[in-house]
Amino acid sequence: MKIVHVIGSIDPAKGGPQAVVIRLAAAQAALGHQVHLVSYGNPEIEKRAFLAAAAIPNSQKVQRHILPIPTRIERLFAPRAHRLLRRLLAETDFVHLHGVWEANLRIAAVLARRRGIPYCVRPAGMLDVWSLQQKAWKKRLALMAGYRRMLDGSAFIQALNADEAKLMEPLGLKPLSAVIPNGIFLEELEPDGRSDVFRRRIPALRARRFVLFLSRLHYKKGLDILAEAFAIAASACPDIDLVVAGPDEGAGEAFKQAIAAKGLTDRVHLAGPLYGREKIRAMLEAECFCLPSRQEGFSVAITEALACGLPVVITDACHFPEVESAGAGLICSLDAAAVADALVTILHDPETARIMGERGRALVRRHYTWPQIAQRTIETYAAVLDMERRVFTARAGLPA
Repeated sequence: MKIVHVIGSIDPAKGGPQAVVIRLAAAQAALGHQVHLVSYGNPEIEKRAFLAAAAIPNSQKVQRHILPIPTRIERLFAPRAHRLLRRLLAETDFVHLHGVWEANLRIAAVLARRRGIPYCVRPAGMLDVWSLQQKAWKKRLALMAGYRRMLDGSAFIQALNADEAKLMEPLGLKPLSAVIPNGIFLEELEPDGRSDVFRRRIPALRARRFVLFLSRLHYKKGLDILAEAFAIAASACPDIDLVVAGPDEGAGEAFKQAIAAKGLTDRVHLAGPLYGREKIRAMLEAECFCLPSRQEGFSVAITEALACGLPVVITDACHFPEVESAGAGLICSLDAAAVADALVTILHDPETARIMGERGRALVRRHYTWPQIAQRTIETYAAVLDMERRVFTARAGLPA
């Protein structure tokens, strides 16, 4: 099967969707399929993406087509993407679109429909109620300007969990949702035999235990909630520091000011973006993972933390109820006191934390590895293709 994945950017600094697309593509390529990836980038972004993908099995089998960073015209009409995709879609069996509000995705959908190639869309949380309320007027205009047609023309919408499928219902989209989650490669989590590597990156940590936040520094991720929660937890757990890792997308300065106002600057360490082995080392050395997010589709960071054996503290807006049902961590409301209470509960009971970590590791290995998920996507594509063949046969009056 020839599969073409399309996404707006391959920059790992953009977060989960970029991390997902190369891993899904690599896992599909490992199953023997011809897999292509179309995106925008530049040499610096490609270098970052290459380093982030270095430990991904079979990533070299994915054929990448990286267009220059889009100009204003490209962002609106995607002429370069149009030319590339027009050639690339020849003899393509299925197109997988990652995201929503990018012109190259809309163009890929238009070309796929013209050629009779089925496609699906993975919104990655971009179409739930909270997300649609952000810059709402722009999104309403975009839906009227062709993006609803892109969505309604898809064979299915890939929801990352049942919550996401439900939260998209107010849009009234025509296609059905197929729930296919994100995953991890176990190979990326294998320890390299070295200890305290991440601590040496932040000398001020010394031998102190720490809670890890790893995500983009964006309002959506709840850094303001984290600042309040850590201020509460810090007094109850004087031996605990907080490490905040991720690229700054506008919330970093306000977070630093909030921490300074609480007199906690010496106990909070901003590590910047972490990729590849460096990110995994941070997780392996932490005591607990915390993501008090206002909205998630299916967090790659949470999945990786679970796979590393970390107990997790997350909000119900992360839409990962399996954490609680598996006993792998604690789920809170979007409230600093609730997050602080969950942190203290885990940090004061190392044995319970260890058991939660083991349960999280088992949960991921049972349900959330990329080979399993890649197979599910291929089976879903195949079901769509089979249905289209049946419809064509029936309309042509041919024997089934």
